[in-house]
Amino acid sequence: MALVGYARVSTTDQHPDAQTDALTAAGCVEIFTDRASGTLARRPALDEALKYLRTGDTLIITKLDRLGRSVKNLKDLADQLQDAGVALRVLSQGIDTSTPGGRLFFHLLAAMAEFEHDLIVERTHEGLAAARARGRTGGRKPKMTKNRITQARAMYDAGELTVQEIADTFGVSRPTIYRHLDQAT
Repeated sequence: MALVGYARVSTTDQHPDAQTDALTAAGCVEIFTDRASGTLARRPALDEALKYLRTGDTLIITKLDRLGRSVKNLKDLADQLQDAGVALRVLSQGIDTSTPGGRLFFHLLAAMAEFEHDLIVERTHEGLAAARARGRTGGRKPKMTKNRITQARAMYDAGELTVQEIADTFGVSRPTIYRHLDQAT
């Protein structure tokens, strides 16, 4: 019955030291560390940890958000661990799925997180719809205004500059220039 730790930091300039120290203090004999965004489907160290774990082992993480990309992914991972006979312990939230109460608490937290996420999405959609109703659209303002498109067309028709040079003049990519040249004809 090994205690196995998993740590994840989102970017390469972040340090997993606080997580690995906590996992070591919790008695982990092996610690796997990823340096990748939680939204990425591919996390090599997590894959290694899941292969390393055996029935009766416990996977220890510092916080729930270090493990799952989403509530659904987190629940799927927890189910996968449970099916393999592996417990999950979350240090900061006091979750231990080796006990019935720990499993209940885990599922309650997951349900609350999913509910909170759904509310945020709903409010975001409502806000975007209200903004659209008032004539506002999201996103950044286009770099190529009508005047700039006319200038780019004139530069292109003059034949003195390459499309790359025209793009560099306006601070955009070549495909952007080509797209606007196609629209201007």
